[in-house]
Amino acid sequence: MAEFNYFNYFTEIEEHFWRKRGAHLLVSPLDWAILETWQKAGIPLGAVLKGIDRAFESYGRSRRGTAGRTLKSLAYCVDAVLDAAAEVREAAVGKGPEGHARAAAAEPFSREELARYLDDCICKLRLGAEQFAGTSQELAKRFMEIARGVAEAKMTLDAPAHLDLEELERRLTVFEDKLSATLTSAADADTMLAVRREMDSALAPYRRKMSAGQLALVERQYIQKRLFELYRVSRLSLYYLK
Repeated sequence: MAEFNYFNYFTEIEEHFWRKRGAHLLVSPLDWAILETWQKAGIPLGAVLKGIDRAFESYGRSRRGTAGRTLKSLAYCVDAVLDAAAEVREAAVGKGPEGHARAAAAEPFSREELARYLDDCICKLRLGAEQFAGTSQELAKRFMEIARGVAEAKMTLDAPAHLDLEELERRLTVFEDKLSATLTSAADADTMLAVRREMDSALAPYRRKMSAGQLALVERQYIQKRLFELYRVSRLSLYYLK
């Protein structure tokens, strides 16, 4: 698992979960929120896949599993994934830094792919600014500011030196966080109430399996994802580059 594509994190987990379930079904908004909490927490892909495997094994021995009921959500895998991540951290204690090995590897995306992706993000941000210009000048202004920031980040692709994708990802994450804060402040009370009701319904079967800290992270990611969808705003992180 050491040679995985760093930025295929979501796709690798999604496909592994599909294989374990035995069905190619859409991952729910709750599942995506959980995926994003693992990604933001820096949990390695190998630990996530190992945790999913263990969760399926445990579920298969449970009363529901032996009755033939299918494990439906990644929420059931949270504890197993966190345990696997803790094992990875313990195993890494005393070892030398290995993170630089990834930097020396071949770039996982061509610069043309990255340029197209960033151009698409910029275009969608500008369209969003036009969409909100008639109803919220402040929202339109924020969209244009973020579009300019992404355009500046794109200029790093022209440098002849090896491209630091992690630094580019950090910059895009900053802009995405600003965009998320903008959408949260712009959403009216009815929209936020509807999203929270939907989130509470999705989380209800799994709340007892998660700690307060885990729930807070998943809730934040769930709300962010749904607002991006409702406002038809493109995500900026390279993790969404297919």
